[in-house]
Amino acid sequence: MIGAWLQRHRISILFLLILLTVGGLFTAFKLPVMLFPNIQFPRILVFVDSGDRPVDRMIIEVTQPLEQALRSVPDVVDIRSRSSRGSAEISVNFNWNSNMVTALLQIQSAINQVLPTLPIGTTFTAQRMDPIVFPILGLSLTSNNKDLIALRDFAYFQLRPLLSVIPGVAHVQVIGGQETEYQVLIDPAKLKAADITLIDVINALTVNNVVTAVGRLEDSYRLYLILSDTRLHNVDDIKHTILRSSSSGIIDLEDVAEVVSGATPQWTRVTANGNDAVLLNILQQPGASTVSIANDVKKLLIDFQNKIPNDIQIKTWYDQSQLVTEAAKSVRDAIIIGASLAVIILFLFLRNIRMTLIVALILPCVLLTAILLLYMLHMSFNIMTLGGMAAAVGLIIDDGVVMLEHIMRRLSEGHEGEPTHGPVLSAAMQMLQPLSGSSLATIIIFLPLAFIQGVVGGFFQALAITMAASLIISFFFVFLVVPLLGEILLKRTDAKHLETVGPVLKKLHKSYQSFMSAFLNKPVWLIVSISVIIFMGYFSYKQVGSGFMPNMDEGGFILDYIAPPGTSLTETDRLLRQVEQIIVKIPEVSSYSRRTGLQLGGGVTEANTGDFFIRLKQPPRRNIHLIMTELRDKINMLVPGLDVETAQLMEDMIGDLTAVPQPIEIKIFGDNQIVLQDTAKQVAKLISSVPGVVEIKDGIIVSGDAIVIKINRIKAALLQLDPESVTKQVQTQLMGTVVSQIQNGEKVIGIRVWTPSNLRDQLQKLKILPLRTADGRYISLQSVADITIQKGQTQIARENLKSMIAVTARIEGRDMVSTMHDIKNKITGLNLPSAIYIQYGGLYKEQQQSFHQMLIVFLSAVFLVTVLLLYLYENIYIVFSILFTTLLSFSGVFLGLWATGTELNISSMMGMTMIIGIVTEIAIFYFAELRTHHLHNTHAVIHSGIMRMRPILMTSIIAILALLPLALSLGSGSSMQQPLAIAIISGLILALPLVLILMPALYFMLIKSIKQMPTDLNPR
Repeated sequence: MIGAWLQRHRISILFLLILLTVGGLFTAFKLPVMLFPNIQFPRILVFVDSGDRPVDRMIIEVTQPLEQALRSVPDVVDIRSRSSRGSAEISVNFNWNSNMVTALLQIQSAINQVLPTLPIGTTFTAQRMDPIVFPILGLSLTSNNKDLIALRDFAYFQLRPLLSVIPGVAHVQVIGGQETEYQVLIDPAKLKAADITLIDVINALTVNNVVTAVGRLEDSYRLYLILSDTRLHNVDDIKHTILRSSSSGIIDLEDVAEVVSGATPQWTRVTANGNDAVLLNILQQPGASTVSIANDVKKLLIDFQNKIPNDIQIKTWYDQSQLVTEAAKSVRDAIIIGASLAVIILFLFLRNIRMTLIVALILPCVLLTAILLLYMLHMSFNIMTLGGMAAAVGLIIDDGVVMLEHIMRRLSEGHEGEPTHGPVLSAAMQMLQPLSGSSLATIIIFLPLAFIQGVVGGFFQALAITMAASLIISFFFVFLVVPLLGEILLKRTDAKHLETVGPVLKKLHKSYQSFMSAFLNKPVWLIVSISVIIFMGYFSYKQVGSGFMPNMDEGGFILDYIAPPGTSLTETDRLLRQVEQIIVKIPEVSSYSRRTGLQLGGGVTEANTGDFFIRLKQPPRRNIHLIMTELRDKINMLVPGLDVETAQLMEDMIGDLTAVPQPIEIKIFGDNQIVLQDTAKQVAKLISSVPGVVEIKDGIIVSGDAIVIKINRIKAALLQLDPESVTKQVQTQLMGTVVSQIQNGEKVIGIRVWTPSNLRDQLQKLKILPLRTADGRYISLQSVADITIQKGQTQIARENLKSMIAVTARIEGRDMVSTMHDIKNKITGLNLPSAIYIQYGGLYKEQQQSFHQMLIVFLSAVFLVTVLLLYLYENIYIVFSILFTTLLSFSGVFLGLWATGTELNISSMMGMTMIIGIVTEIAIFYFAELRTHHLHNTHAVIHSGIMRMRPILMTSIIAILALLPLALSLGSGSSMQQPLAIAIISGLILALPLVLILMPALYFMLIKSIKQMPTDLNPR
């Protein structure tokens, strides 16, 4: 019935499939290209500013009330905070299936409800942690002639608007440089002589720089708005601001102060390749194409070249599109190479161009139609979707090979001169049920992946969707296209030629028959073989290391650094100049940029911390991890006092987005901060002796020292001063006060009332800072205040309302699980105080959770395949034989991972899960042949193996060769799928003899042991 329908509608069916293929080709050029799938990370970061209150008061008055309020928000999983003087950073993690737009609104609402109860002046900002908060493209501006003010102005007012309109760009950050301002440097002696106060100066500048409406006038049929304009326009206007006028004359600002054009106070520094620079960070919108944005930026800069001053150099310090392009190219090449190898093997087995052409045509059609489906699902080209296509190549060709080989065998059984359309469609109908079963066996293993959460779910669900879509589409193309094209292109002579066994295959058949005849009659051989394979698998498993995500060479890395607490910007910069000298001597370094007092994403930090981004040259070169290790070791040896750690950008970004930036995190909980800190130091020292543990941090973060001015209220009152007036006078002289602004074109320039730097650059000068009393007298600051130096306060971290210190470290040259095993053994022997307890977090915790989820996926896949097989055969012995063979093939997986030095990680576990479906698919084709025999005696079992040897060999070798480029990691992008490919190839290599030898023997032994020969094995 179906065959007749196919015959009747063959033209419309072929046209529809061609239309889908062309649609896929068209959408391939419209699909966004990015590095990773678009993942919504369930984390919101809250920044709180509450003045300068000490950290212990900050905890009680601000952090704890906010934690309690945020804990009540629905779907909150855990809360982590870090509090320091006057500020707090609270990280709120949600369930992975939460709506983060709604979650952000709920977080803001919860904070606003409790905000009135917090100290006056407390402010907050809340933001979602998404990949879009990190740049995809970074540009640096340097100049030998222009100052940093001119560089920033050009970047901010010229380049930023130009680049912001590019489709897909969310935001353009300008980092570094300086902003101009007018500085009114008060001379205290002249101020005293003129009997003028700082408040007089501030008021004069404020009231004499306004434009305001004073009324309206109707005259000559027109209505006019009357404006009073007293605005200042330049330095001269500021200088001639009148402070006092009397019969004795006029006192203007230049009589008591020097007015200069300067730069705003800066406690940060940005460099590029050793020169002071301004950086542009380009951030993309969710779902935008990284490659398209980068190309548009480069094209726009070329078009804008004639408007860029000759003495400004614009260079790229980071370009994620290069990594994306290289990754896409490597996976694309893997698809092309794998497909080409598969077609060559296909031709060698089939020895017929027309048959090879039919199967080869299926592959691009299926992949292009899968691309159309990805477009409809609003997905993108990334290393996971492209990797899914590469991994599906062999399976797609396998389906076509099995269908075509079966058609040719049935065609060869006909008579010369008979029409081919009947036998071809009839053979296709015979193969429909086994093909459906084998395809379902591979497809259903992806269903449990829909329930995986976390980073693993976000990454591998994209791969699973791509592979499942490709295999579903492949089934329909194979079932519809292969018979219809075979009917047109194939002849009986082709089938006769195919069934003529070549000398190599004939020899294999003969050897197989003689070996199986002996093997089937000696069950002890089977038991010994199974025992040896299980032992090999167990031994290999014990040798295989365990990790989390596969390593990937991104072509650049982050170098985070921190100088001792309280180190000045100047001294930190001196140390970093030494680091820059080390960096430039590494031959693989292409360029670098540096931020001090800033973070890569633009956030402000202390002046003693920051990061480098170091961009490497294109391969061939040394492995990136060797370069990172060399740089870290040289810095530790040559720049004492500077603490550094290294990480690749994507690794660092994912760590920040998930709040678990380090592989090793030992969380120490307790109520006493002194005991916590002592324990953290002990733990850090203890794990330093564990091999492979590097970049150890004890989690104790101390802010810089502070000069505390404690005002004596009684002394101040006796001199007619109050604490507020003293504070304001000190603040104006030390920090300056921006009292007004002047518009200059697009810029708004501030006017800062300040004192000359030579009056405030030392502690002794601070003590004699002049203060004016209410009666006009001048006194020194030390006469009304005690001035002391207070050591920096330690930041206090909390997790889920409990005080905590996290000792962190990275792993080098070892796998994660064995390293953590050694660490746990060390800590077990540590005598902890009674109120202290330890938990393990970081990427290790993520790995354990992910492995637990993957284990559930694995078991679910086994159960789903079991249900499918039971439905197909309703025969427990066939089902057991197939499942046992499938699970036995895992010994090959572990042996392959051990032999190649590959870790058991999420990618390789994904490959193990796929092996369940792939081996089951091959086994189903064997039993599809066996079902043609009514009595399953020795002859039937051996004959089925002989008849299925060629298609099983073809499909297995094709699948292995199609995955070989991924397994060899030919390019940076294939590193993510390399463990997956190695796992599948290793399992398939062992599965070949298992399916052809051990599985038939096991089945034969089972039916022989019950002395019952089943006669009906036809799948339903």
